Amino acid sequence: MTPNLNNLQKIMTPSSFKAAQIMGSNKPLILNEIKTPILDKKQVLVKVKAVGVCHSDLHLVEGFYDLGKGEILKVSERGVKFPLTPGHEIAGIVAKTGESVTEFQIGDKVLVYPWIGCGNCKICKSGNENLCDDPESLGIYQNGGYAEFILIPNSKYLIKTKIIDLEGSASLTCAGVTAYNAIKKASKTNPKFILIVGAGGLAFMAIQIAKEISSAEIICVARNLKKLEKAKKLGADHIIDSSFDGYVQEILSLCDEKGPESIVDFVNVPETVKLDLKVLRKGGNLILAGLFGGSINVSLVSFPLKAITIQGAYTGNYQDLVDLVVLSEKGVIEPIATKRYALKEVNTAFEDLKLKQIIGRAVIIP
Repeated sequence: MTPNLNNLQKIMTPSSFKAAQIMGSNKPLILNEIKTPILDKKQVLVKVKAVGVCHSDLHLVEGFYDLGKGEILKVSERGVKFPLTPGHEIAGIVAKTGESVTEFQIGDKVLVYPWIGCGNCKICKSGNENLCDDPESLGIYQNGGYAEFILIPNSKYLIKTKIIDLEGSASLTCAGVTAYNAIKKASKTNPKFILIVGAGGLAFMAIQIAKEISSAEIICVARNLKKLEKAKKLGADHIIDSSFDGYVQEILSLCDEKGPESIVDFVNVPETVKLDLKVLRKGGNLILAGLFGGSINVSLVSFPLKAITIQGAYTGNYQDLVDLVVLSEKGVIEPIATKRYALKEVNTAFEDLKLKQIIGRAVIIP
């Protein structure tokens, strides 16, 4: 017998649920019991089916970002407060809705757009809440998805999806939308070559997206041969192992000896950015998307002489994620949830991430 909606709602919304929380900087996450909230009119309670393990979550756990030359930016200086349930790459099922929510029903499969802004500033009203000066992002400034359930402040941040593999699609909401935003910027000048630096989860997404929305030849450079082989399978036209001498010349040789017109750097550390500036073609476009940090000394005269453009890519807006979900539903993007952990194994997941033992993207299955 099929349960009616009221019974289904009771089944899916217990009085409390478990959440893995950061209690302080550089401390293991603790599994806490959280009281299930009472919803207001526009809110939605989502049962988390999967949440991606992102490098930026690792920064939250460590408590700082590396600015280079011994300088750090504490997460508390960004307005992050503990205890906090991290996790912003969220896929799940609608468990309960506020009384004014009509576009979603209990049982709907959804992805969560986590990059929530204040909603009132000029940037938010332009549709770019991810760039808000006073952000309220899930998993960073309010509790995220490392939990059995998550409270979504407004149903407008949900995207209904037909994707069967919710576990594999969770990373679309950060890794995917960041890659999509970066490749859109890299493709604006219709480049003949796009160089992708790095071969992790974001780079894997970017390769697939670039093959779909651009006509460029895709070159992927990284140190890990196993990851490079994965990049090749996903569509990279050329792969280059940067651990060998001569890799810079190899890049130039592939690009008519003049370098790629666009580079997307998903690592963004001094070593990779020096490479970027060395091989970027005149008039080229460098997009920095990695958050590993550091600093470099550069020759300022090289910027006007080469007339290059440098810009950042920080996640993407809600419409970017909608467009990306459409691509994923068409089968353009292969899910990259390559390693799965239970909620109680969250600290193990972070340790594996630190040790670079994850190829692709890890997910927590609450």
